Amino acid sequence: MNKAQLVDAIADKAGLTKVDAKRALDAFTEVVAKTLKKNDKIVLVGFGTFSISQRSARTGRNPRTGEPIKIKAKKVAKFKAGSELSF
Repeated sequence: MNKAQLVDAIADKAGLTKVDAKRALDAFTEVVAKTLKKNDKIVLVGFGTFSISQRSARTGRNPRTGEPIKIKAKKVAKFKAGSELSF
């Protein structure tokens, strides 16, 4: 499912216009991104938890040449599914 299909589904399920559903989805993603940039986490009970994880520096390989390259440490977004998403 892409963003347009998700907007359509949200609009249909919530009885909103597609414009309002897109605004709501954009607001949600913006709030999640800003919160994670502050190293906070978002817990939606039953749905899941958005958090930041630190990925350490490591050595990788250039797939073309096979020579080693250094990959910098960085922070990455992480999502852990809650009980409602466990199948």
